Amino acid sequence: MTKLRKMSTTFCAGVLLAPVLLCHAARAAEGTTTCAGAAATGPTATEILQVNYESGTLDSGVPGLTTTHATAPDASAVVQPGHDSSYAVQHKVTLGDPGYVSDGAPRSESATDQLKNGQFDVGDVQRYEFSVLLKDWQPYTAGDSDTGDIVFQGKYGGAQPPAFYLMTKRNAIAFRSPQMDRQSTVVPDFRPYVDQWMNFRVDASWTTDDTGYFRVSVQLPGQCDYVPEAAWENIRTYQPADPADHGYLKWGLYRPSESIANGDVPTRIVEHDDIRVFDLS
Repeated sequence: MTKLRKMSTTFCAGVLLAPVLLCHAARAAEGTTTCAGAAATGPTATEILQVNYESGTLDSGVPGLTTTHATAPDASAVVQPGHDSSYAVQHKVTLGDPGYVSDGAPRSESATDQLKNGQFDVGDVQRYEFSVLLKDWQPYTAGDSDTGDIVFQGKYGGAQPPAFYLMTKRNAIAFRSPQMDRQSTVVPDFRPYVDQWMNFRVDASWTTDDTGYFRVSVQLPGQCDYVPEAAWENIRTYQPADPADHGYLKWGLYRPSESIANGDVPTRIVEHDDIRVFDLS
């Protein structure tokens, strides 16, 4: 099990003056970003799981971390470099090829279902941080299918809809909850960031009454810190379709509504790194 440690959210200079602050370098033309005077603010959080792939293995050296069930040799691989590190995990799905089918659907994902410190239950207040790179991602053009690719999920145990997921849809990234039939765009246009690392944070208070929340923040290339992009407050966050004794996380690539017949892009590749879970309670 990953050793517990304390962290504090850090912000750029002037964070107390504005809730959303982007720190740009004076020499923007040189492609550099300077974030001076960062100060620790906000509540502390206890890190309970870290998956950084620095072991160079698909399970990141974390016993019990589930890797893809797809059989294609390149459905999942450890690649170099990672997000400010040596390694990351890469998932690939080619539509119409049975080698990229896992559990009856076109997908290749890793999961924390078997990790106690990778699960969530009613009463938990947790933070999920992760980095995503859309590898050689073909953008949406007018006339293309507008179905989406799921790249991160908070999933209930069993074969039932997830509590939330992040998906690429057209040329945006959206945060969606199928149980609430609710969706918010958190990256309006990812095209400038293809083949670059984007950082995401989801804070979740898991409740069976209307006191829970989902709060989503994003840090794009050139930004000093996470920027709040969506906040759903006073909602019931834990409501599986069937009884579930816990939820867990999945990351990779899931293409549930896409097909060659619909004209969807045949092959997609996504990379993930620095998946971290924090206890906020």
